[in-house]
Amino acid sequence: MSALTRAELAHMVDHTLLAPTATPADVAALVAEGAALGVYSVCVSPSMIPLSVPEGLLVAVVCGFPSGKHTSAVKAIEAAESVALGADEVDMVIDVGAALAGDFAAVEADIASVRASTAGVVLKVIIESAALTDEAIVGASKAAMAAGANFVKTSTGFHPSGGASAHAVALMRATVGPDMGVKASGGIRTAEAALEMIAAGATRLGLSGTRAVLDGLDADGVDEAAATEDAAGY
Repeated sequence: MSALTRAELAHMVDHTLLAPTATPADVAALVAEGAALGVYSVCVSPSMIPLSVPEGLLVAVVCGFPSGKHTSAVKAIEAAESVALGADEVDMVIDVGAALAGDFAAVEADIASVRASTAGVVLKVIIESAALTDEAIVGASKAAMAAGANFVKTSTGFHPSGGASAHAVALMRATVGPDMGVKASGGIRTAEAALEMIAAGATRLGLSGTRAVLDGLDADGVDEAAATEDAAGY
């Protein structure tokens, strides 16, 4: 398996700023840095759009963030407003408690409500994998797939249980198969960790420290093949 180049890895990244204290100046700096690094998108809070971004840089916006405990109607309205304001992609949070309770019909219905309000844009479903059992990860991933989402995503990065793991990514990939996206996010701070997630099956990464990860790829010469040796279950 060949090494990933810096540009290839960068183009898998949603360059992210979701801090409650983020200012318009902070988001403008995020956009400028993301464009310079060659990332796929910038990911921000709904209140920070519309954004002026260079051609080729997409805008992702979170929905129901970070708890997922909003009603489906509220999530659908929030997502629709974000799309109207120029969001290219929406990252929604499920009701994690419903998944833990095994009520995957409710999880699917919640996702379907947001899917119906976001026609034409990429929908990513955050399942908060570190807070779930393996059974619940599988059930939530199946619900996202059944509801027509484009990606299933590990984490908000705000949950005390933690962020992405190679085990969760591999389980999500095994569940949704090769045709649906898997996004790893939360706690990925090094090139080695990023490549481990890719080796486990991630096709997108949510990073706040994108420059450090890319610089680590250059400095360490870490490649995807080496990461594969450490990836769990895939």
